[in-house]
Amino acid sequence: MRNPLSDKVVEIEPSGIRKFFDIVSEMKDAISLGVGEPDFDTPWHIRDEGIYSLERGKTFYTSNAGLMELRKEIKAYLERRVNVSYDPKKEILITVGGSEAIDLALRAMINPGDEVLIPQPSYVSYLPCAVLADAVPVIINLKEENEFRLTKEELLAHITPKTKILILPFPNNPTGAIMERKDLEEIAEVIIEHDLFVISDEIYSELTYKEDHVSIASLPGMKERTILINGFSKSYAMTGWRLGYVCAPHIIMEQMVKIHQFAIMCAPTNSQYAAVDALKNGDEDVKVMREAYNQRRRYLMHRFKEMGLQCFEPYGAFYVFPSIKEFGMTSDQFATRFLEEEKVAVVPGTAFGACGEGFLRISYAYSLENLKVALERLERFIQKLRKEKENG
Repeated sequence: MRNPLSDKVVEIEPSGIRKFFDIVSEMKDAISLGVGEPDFDTPWHIRDEGIYSLERGKTFYTSNAGLMELRKEIKAYLERRVNVSYDPKKEILITVGGSEAIDLALRAMINPGDEVLIPQPSYVSYLPCAVLADAVPVIINLKEENEFRLTKEELLAHITPKTKILILPFPNNPTGAIMERKDLEEIAEVIIEHDLFVISDEIYSELTYKEDHVSIASLPGMKERTILINGFSKSYAMTGWRLGYVCAPHIIMEQMVKIHQFAIMCAPTNSQYAAVDALKNGDEDVKVMREAYNQRRRYLMHRFKEMGLQCFEPYGAFYVFPSIKEFGMTSDQFATRFLEEEKVAVVPGTAFGACGEGFLRISYAYSLENLKVALERLERFIQKLRKEKENG
């Protein structure tokens, strides 16, 4: 029988995040700090709007690009939050989550052999989506001493004549790193000088704790070179609604809509109506959730300091990325033993790229009560490991 499978797809590794989540789901009294999903329910007024749309029979297809009402609200939102303006008719597309937008952008822009720069550690979808689009992924290993920011020097060192796109994943999953305006200005100079494009994944833009998020699309000369991706999953606790959006120059957007048209048709209709209400009336909800995450972030950093666990201070998303190099174990070994012995699931840093070795991703999108119990178990576990090391 002929091989029914694509070699390209077979060679792609499954997500390293799901392994521990699947184990912990069947383990009694276990605590999972592994999944990047808000523990908040979608705010009631947003849910109500989604329910009301169903009650009114709003169950039809929308246009391929999405409800015009929603695209106009996205335009208004981006103007007030990041000071960049898009044409809702030609430059905004509603997608099935931010992940679809990543896939669309790469497929619309890549010719076989084009190089895509992917800073790591970063979200697990970038590399496989690049491979599926027939790009050549080029990894930029980000460094803890730079707070996992992308530097101008690192970018320049990886550009070749075949480089076409830089993926800019900030605020970052898994590290929680952010790029401040001064960092982005240096990157933008390089992008313009080398005639590159940027896919800027800004899904965590509302979850920053040091300064307001800055979009690289808002910098001079960058809007026409940027594909801006965002969505509703993280900011509005709408993960299951599966709704994102992408903004891009019309010449690129035309091709993205074409792929979306054939592969998806349109994003879920009731989710789009709910998202209109989120953008109109959800600012206070976002503020409340952001303050709760920040409280948890500060608590984790305090506890890490108490237990002597090294971790740079992250100012974005809802993740911390502590170093476990002192224990002489791989990230996978540490996470596996921690789960088996203390019933707490975290994600090995290597799930987000090889340079994540020696680190763990811990999500604080969980209640403070769960975090306290989990951190007590972590402290007990690392004390045990230190004693084992002392005793040889």
